[in-house]
Amino acid sequence: MTAVKRAWQTCFIRSGSTRLPIPKLCTRLEMSKRQRRMSKNGQNISQSRLVPGLRLLSRASGDTANKLAQELNDDLYQKLAAELNLSETAFITRINPSDSFSTGSRFRLRWFSPTTEVNLCGHATLASAAVLFQHKRNTNPVLVFETRSGDLSVTQQGEGYVMDFPLNPPIKQDPKEFSDVIKAAVGSHPVQDIYLCHNTKKLVVRLSDSCDRSVLTSLRVDPVALQSSDSRGRIKGVIVTMIGSPQEQPGYDFYSRNFAPWNGIPEDPVTGSAHTVLGSYWSKKLGKKKLLAYQCSSRGGELELEVRDDGRINITGQAVTVMQGTITL
Repeated sequence: MTAVKRAWQTCFIRSGSTRLPIPKLCTRLEMSKRQRRMSKNGQNISQSRLVPGLRLLSRASGDTANKLAQELNDDLYQKLAAELNLSETAFITRINPSDSFSTGSRFRLRWFSPTTEVNLCGHATLASAAVLFQHKRNTNPVLVFETRSGDLSVTQQGEGYVMDFPLNPPIKQDPKEFSDVIKAAVGSHPVQDIYLCHNTKKLVVRLSDSCDRSVLTSLRVDPVALQSSDSRGRIKGVIVTMIGSPQEQPGYDFYSRNFAPWNGIPEDPVTGSAHTVLGSYWSKKLGKKKLLAYQCSSRGGELELEVRDDGRINITGQAVTVMQGTITL
């Protein structure tokens, strides 16, 4: 059997934070010589693997962006995402063969969780733009990605990046219709609002204003119980949110956590797609267009939001490379 090898660049990006301290961890790392075999359609595919200590660092980073000279098949995309085992893995490919990653302004972008392809992912989009701007020195002021959710643009702004995403307004729901989901997500804690975004299938569970931030951060959600709490296929993710503390520095308007076991993600560290829903909800509740949000995962992340009148939302964040290397297939 003839072995076919493809080499492509992988960068692990920590993203989703703006003004919070970020370690300066721009380091180039070599892949381990130890190979791991995967079976695909009767063929053996060898994949370089990170040494164990670096493997842990890659998991903590939260986002992976890969630049491909040519498209791979969907099965291989999914196996790579499962092997990397991050919330989402982004794959960037050129649309015009004559373009390079340094000069092109439009690229194709796809996102895969460990178990499925997803329709929208914010932090992996941010990571993808960061790879092109920081590592390929792309000369364009704006990059456009063709995705399942339409064209998404990313613009450099100071030390951060502004993503132009669709706004996804949720609709108010009867809590009784989602009682099992609510119990699995927040237990017996008081709930103030239940909203559902039919487009993204994200359920918004707003904790009562009587709760403080420790209630949100102390939640221990069983992903298996949460996923089994809805057997009707109505939801693909649960966002638990609460009002922030704008009077305290840095002045967060709201807090959130995002759980998506339906996509193989027990909890996402920082979620741009969730904030296309939260931005719409909190903008109306607070009567303001510009919002500062904090996602209270164990890693945590800060996002600046600007809800626009054209049905779009700007999401601003930063990204830093924590490792990069080459995977050979």
